Amino acid sequence: MKIKAKIIQSIKIWVVIYPSITLFYALFASHLSAMPLFLRTLILTLILVPWMVFVGLPVVHIITRIFTSDR
Repeated sequence: MKIKAKIIQSIKIWVVIYPSITLFYALFASHLSAMPLFLRTLILTLILVPWMVFVGLPVVHIITRIFTSDR
């Protein structure tokens, strides 16, 4: 994979993961705050990794294809 493609992929991942983590913590911080860090991290990754792989990134790929297909 070329450097430009890696940079674009990194930006796509960040565009999905940053708002997802922020929303997750905004919704569930009060419930998770009493848990140990390793358990919070486990729950976060169990939910957000499948979200990224099966929903978030495919949607970003579709959106970027729509906007780049006109060129």
